[in-house]
Amino acid sequence: MTGLMSIQQILSRPAAVLALSFMLPGALSCADAATGKTRHHTLHTAQSANAGAAPVILTAHPGTKLDEDARKLNEDDLQDAAKHHDQPVVLVGSAPLSSGKNDEALFVQLQSARLCGSAGCTTSVYLKHNDTWNTVLDSVNGDISVLPTRHKGMHDLLVSPNDRWVWNGKEYQDTLSAPPMPK
Repeated sequence: MTGLMSIQQILSRPAAVLALSFMLPGALSCADAATGKTRHHTLHTAQSANAGAAPVILTAHPGTKLDEDARKLNEDDLQDAAKHHDQPVVLVGSAPLSSGKNDEALFVQLQSARLCGSAGCTTSVYLKHNDTWNTVLDSVNGDISVLPTRHKGMHDLLVSPNDRWVWNGKEYQDTLSAPPMPK
């Protein structure tokens, strides 16, 4: 092997370890990277608890039934945007949330400079029951995934990397504790 270095030779160099630490987030602390020391870490429990999460892909589907339903459900926001000469992009996705037939959820995100803030754009989730769409999760920020775990017959939802929402029988409820309100 002339001119080629082995992985062990590369990793024995502090600069290479520092570079790898940026490519593999969480693999090494900055102090470990600077000294070239390695440590073994166990997976964070939230990561293992969220194994099997299926991301909900939101895309534009103009002219489809899902797009039509999403526009009806968000008609007020779309009318308000039009008054301000804004034309949001309507992104939709769907996923089954229970084992029941005809139990598809509709995920809707409106994207525009006016409707999205520093935390990004919000997504709402609707569930159809007896030909009526009901809001079951309103205005959350972050990517949404459907988890294999369930509560009261409905799959849990994961918003961003560690915000689990569970079904309470009527809608999705956040499991993260809010800080206490100041007196």
